[in-house]
Formats: sequence, structure tokens, C-alpha cells
Amino acid sequence: MQELLARVSGSARLRLWQHAALEQFVNHHQPDFLAVATPGAGKTTFALVAARIALAERPAPVVVVTPTAHLKIQWAHAAARLELHLDPAWSAASGGLPADMHGVVTTYHQVALDPAAIRRLAHQAFVILDEVHHGGEDRAWGAGLQEAFGGAACRLSLSGTPFRSDTRAIPFVRYHGDEAVPDFEYSYGDALRDGAVVRPVYFPVVGGVMEWSAPSGAIYAASFEDPLRMELANQRLRTALSMEGEWLPGVLRDAVDRLKEVRRAQPNAGGLVIASDQEHAHRIGELLRWEFRVEATVVSSDDPTASERIASYASGTSPWLVAVRMVSEGVDIPRLRVGVYATATTTELFFRQAVGRFVRWESGSGLRNQRAWLYMPDDPRLRTWAALITKQRRHSLARAMSRCSGNSNGERNVAASLADDELAQLSLFAPLSAVATETLSVSPWHEALPEDWSVDDRAIELQLGPPPRLAAPTVVADGRTRRQTKDALRGANAAAARDLARRTGLSHAQVNAELNRQVGLRGIAEATGDQLEKRLEQAERWLARTA
Repeated sequence: MQELLARVSGSARLRLWQHAALEQFVNHHQPDFLAVATPGAGKTTFALVAARIALAERPAPVVVVTPTAHLKIQWAHAAARLELHLDPAWSAASGGLPADMHGVVTTYHQVALDPAAIRRLAHQAFVILDEVHHGGEDRAWGAGLQEAFGGAACRLSLSGTPFRSDTRAIPFVRYHGDEAVPDFEYSYGDALRDGAVVRPVYFPVVGGVMEWSAPSGAIYAASFEDPLRMELANQRLRTALSMEGEWLPGVLRDAVDRLKEVRRAQPNAGGLVIASDQEHAHRIGELLRWEFRVEATVVSSDDPTASERIASYASGTSPWLVAVRMVSEGVDIPRLRVGVYATATTTELFFRQAVGRFVRWESGSGLRNQRAWLYMPDDPRLRTWAALITKQRRHSLARAMSRCSGNSNGERNVAASLADDELAQLSLFAPLSAVATETLSVSPWHEALPEDWSVDDRAIELQLGPPPRLAAPTVVADGRTRRQTKDALRGANAAAARDLARRTGLSHAQVNAELNRQVGLRGIAEATGDQLEKRLEQAERWLARTA
């Protein structure tokens, strides 16, 4: 380990768990390695430094697979900070890997669409599978991963929640009996004990009395303390979250007041509302803006600019972000301090992913007290997950579901069916009223953390040496990834080609073919930055001759 680190000395500041995980990884000597670490602990940095160590021994392409398109951008920026240049816009149609890129970032969905194309790129590659539990979501996804990465030299799997709500096995994960076995594990409780790694999250749970009309026409009224079968419990929760009642506006008011208080000490602190669907999100945004007079950014999956809007919010100072599933996993917005869980999704996996948005410790901020709060309905299922949040649970292939017990102490079914919710939305179900009652603090932290919780000064500094050498390096502007620099050059090339087509009377295809021929390019997608610069110079000379 020390010999390898001497070659990868540098500018990466590693937490103690990251260094320990790297030692495990270096000494593993197997193609598959599963690292399980709580959200916010720094899995991305660990994986990228592991890649640098592996590539110092044996140069190879790097392929990172993420759950969402937004995370591709996030990984590319993180890699660039460690002088690894990964293309987040690569697709199977792009062809081979450009000579000035170390690798690509893709998604599980893209892999499933064309695993053969990925396989050609990933042969003997270093593969990072981010939040690998997604690999079992769809049979096609799992099969695609097996086909695409079966020939990879190394597969480093990462997860903050290494279990699933179904019984499908996760590809490239070792099982002992029915349980997934991580090669390194670092829990939320471990991170809290280390200090200055993750934040303690507190859960203000808000009770209420709800009234609704069921599809049968029957009228029900119940508080969260009343025992109900799953179907009615789901309807009760949806009633509480309805914008027609008083429960959700009251909770939002408390959360807005809490964030204002937090922003006195941290002016850029942010809040996140996780909504049930897109219409719900937009109505919550309107309520925040018009009723509570606070700025709110709403993002939804049908918005092509969603990733840019999330990135703008993450780097800005505006107070509130409202989203459905766009910010449920992996998205890194360390300034989030207050949240409202306003979705009817009650699975443990989704709840843990939501909590993960608030646990990220802001290093270098000088803030000693970085507590976070997630307001949530006093639904017994959610209350259970909040109480169990410190326990690291491994993925089990054995289906373990407790049935509705009918008691009033909150021991309900552990995984509400999304299908039930979707069917109910198409039914005659209608919320009638929802009134918030008491707010209790449900937190697994029994002792108060000191206000002057000190920053961990035991981190290990690694001086990163030269990155893996590329055949055609490209100068990258400060703050940009190599892909962003090349995108700017592609845009300039496209504008020049349009001008040439207009002046010469040639078609765009003819102009582009001639420019490619002059610089020895098969296609623009495979061009290096240097080739794009030379192509632009040729276009400008051609334009000068036609002036």
C-alpha cells in the first residue's frame, strides 16, 4: 500500500475510513470489491483515488456507471479535480473513446440499452458501479451489467444502501447465504462517531387527524396513531400530504421558520421538499413563494434543464428546492440543512436515500454545529425507519416483511406498495381534511452533541503525482471538465461550418466532411480537443479565403 501511495502522492485529502478502505482494496486481489459507506462519507473520492492507484499499476480505461444523468456530470467534475478526465456525454453512437479522455460516465439505463457497445469500451477496464443496488432493479439492467462488464479487469461497486425491497441479487456482489457481503463497510453510526464526516439528522415527526373518502364511498377519519390496514394507511398518508388540507402547509411553515433560524449562522443554508409527483411539487413551490414569501426552485424529470437547475441551486444561496425523485440519491448539495418528507413513498430504501441528502458535512465552512432536520409525517413506517437509521442493513435475498399487526405502537408493514398508491390515485379516493397536531422529535441520538463539535484533523493528505498519461492532452480552462472545454470547441466548429455552408453553397455534410479530412478525423464525436482546435483553425482559414 505505501509503495503504491508513493506513486500516487498528492492533493487528495482522505478521511481515515477512506484510507482504510484503500488498504483493503489494494490487498484484495480479486476483480470485484464492494464498498458500503453511508451517504455523505465520501465514496466518490475513495473510488477515484482507488482508480488512480490501479491505473498507476496498469493503464486502462475508466468506466463509471451512475443511476441518473445528473450524477454523470457530478462524477465528471469530481474526477477532473483528481486529474482524471471522464466524458459524461459519451454514448454508444459516439464510437470509441477519444484519445484525450481517460474514460466515460454512463448510466445503468444506457448500459442496458446497448451492453455490447459498452463491453467493447470496458474490456480490461477499471469499472466503478455507483449505487450498485440499482443493478437489480430491472432484469434487463442486471443482464446488461453482466454482459457489459464481464470482461472488466476490476469492478469497484459502491453503495450507501446495499439492500433492495425485492429479492433480486445485485450483480458482482458476493453473497453469504441470503446476505450481501461488503468487502469494506462504514456505517452512519461509524461516521458520526468519527466526527466531521456526516451530520446528525433529527426527525421532527408531525402528527395529525385526517379525513378522506375511500373508493368505496366510505368516509374515514383517523390519526397516525390509529391502526389501519395498508390500503387505508396509504390513503391516510396521502390525505396528510394533500395541498387541500391544513397539515402540509402547517409543516412547511415550521420548516421555513427552522431554515430562517439556521440561515442566521449559515446564510447559504438550504431546504429541500421531496414531493409526491410533479403537480404536487409545483403547487408546493407556489405555496412557498406566495404564502411564505421565500424563493423556491422546482425541478422535475420532464424538465430538460433539471440538472443545470439543480447544479445552480447547489452552488447558489437561494433557500428552497422542491423535487420529486431528482434529488433522492447521490446528488451532492452539502448546504441542505432542513427538509420536508412530503412523498407517499414509504419504502426503507427511498427513506434512507432521502435522509442521505442532508447528512453531508460541509468541510472548510468553519461551521461547528451542522445539525440537519427532516420534517416528516408521523406515519408508523417512516417513524420506524427514522429509529433504525443508524443500523447498517445488508441486502437480503430473503423477503422479510412484517405484516400489519393492528397495534398502535407503529409496527406496520415495512414496505408499502407503490402499485397500491398508483392504483389509488386513479380511484375515487379523495382527501377531505388534514389537520396537524403535535410535533415530536424522533431521533436515534439520545445524547445532545456538543455545539463546538470539532473538525476531524486526522485526515491523511496524499500528494497526487502525474495522472495516467494520455496520447493527446487537451488544455482545460479553470473550473471546467475536459468535456466542457471540448463542447465549447464543438460549438465554435459548428458555427464556423454553418458560415462556410452559407458562403460556399456546399451542404453542411460536405463542409464537415472536408474539415474532418483536413485534420484526419473519422467523426467529430471521437475528436480530441487538439483536433477540434486544429479543425476550427482550418475553418477560419477557409472562411478568410471566402471573404
